[in-house]
Amino acid sequence: MKCSAHPLWLVGFRPFFALACLSGLFLPLVWVAMFAGFLPGPAAGYSPMQWHAHEMFFGFGWAVLAGFLLTSTKNWVGVRGYHGNTLVFLAGAWLLDRVGMGFGGDWPPLAFLISSNLFLVSAIALLVGTLLGNRAKDAYRDNGFFILGLPLFLPANTLILSPEHFQEGWLMALGLFRMAILIMLERTLTQFMRAAFQVEILRDARLDTAIKAVALLLAFAGFMPEGVRAGLSLLLALLAGGRLIYWKPRLALKRLDIGIMHLGYMALVAQLLIEFLDGVVHPAWIGAVSVHVFTLGAMGLIVPSLMMRISRGHTGRKVVFDARDKWVLRIMLLALLLRVVGPQLLPATYLVWLTLAAACWAAAFTLIAWRYIPYLFQPRVDGKEH
Repeated sequence: MKCSAHPLWLVGFRPFFALACLSGLFLPLVWVAMFAGFLPGPAAGYSPMQWHAHEMFFGFGWAVLAGFLLTSTKNWVGVRGYHGNTLVFLAGAWLLDRVGMGFGGDWPPLAFLISSNLFLVSAIALLVGTLLGNRAKDAYRDNGFFILGLPLFLPANTLILSPEHFQEGWLMALGLFRMAILIMLERTLTQFMRAAFQVEILRDARLDTAIKAVALLLAFAGFMPEGVRAGLSLLLALLAGGRLIYWKPRLALKRLDIGIMHLGYMALVAQLLIEFLDGVVHPAWIGAVSVHVFTLGAMGLIVPSLMMRISRGHTGRKVVFDARDKWVLRIMLLALLLRVVGPQLLPATYLVWLTLAAACWAAAFTLIAWRYIPYLFQPRVDGKEH
């Protein structure tokens, strides 16, 4: 069997969820070792903090996003989807980016430019090309937000590595991931709540479009006057939070596998409210709380649940979370509390809280990797090709 014909390369979630597991396992631990001084910073012209932000958004985050979108877009427009050598190339480009981020400081500028952009440019071109080329049969007309938003990751990638524009870069990356998560929640929670509880949640095209439009606008938060950014953050918090009230969170929380998605949604709204407070009253305690409420709250709670669901359902297995899957979700909840709440209670032991949170994150993704990477390397159990 040729490498590209292996089950791993049948559909996009397989290689990229495997890479997401491995990067989720290692990247936080490497960051803690850098922060504590046990490892040197990256051999490049940017700070360890820039490396950390970049790798969590464009390493781990984009492994998840690529896996999700390479799988979903083919279903949205009814095509076979990228597989085989195309996925081998994309995975190789993603790995090249990780090598360049760690060791590319001494490379010629052109070599580093290629290593840090090849994956992102290629993945975005393929995804946008799929959506544009099959627009007439797209099941979701609001995929225009992906067509507009995905290319914006390219300037965000450049800005986050610029010492002068680091804040604008991570705010743009966070804003784009926020928009993507809001779109994914609309589509997945509508199905999950219907399947689990036989109920419909509020879906109003005008409200949904307004939420996505403000979310896309907030990708430019780093370039806005502080008052405008705070006002838009509050507006999006009110729109998204108001909708959440009608998404039956009390019912959803009766099941951890569904409720964890609502908790991630709540974290997204909470992060917006923190951004509003920061722009209005500048409380001293905010510090890095805002970004970590989003990364460990919204991304950290939603991403593992989606990865496990997709890895089960798209390999022909029944989508039922067992006790080990639920422990993954509990560990991620603990990581959020340790990283966000702990330093507020005992700031003098900040490194301890950081280490414990990173250990929980790594433990959760170790469990996911142990359980699900073998599924990704095997053919579907129901006999279907992909």
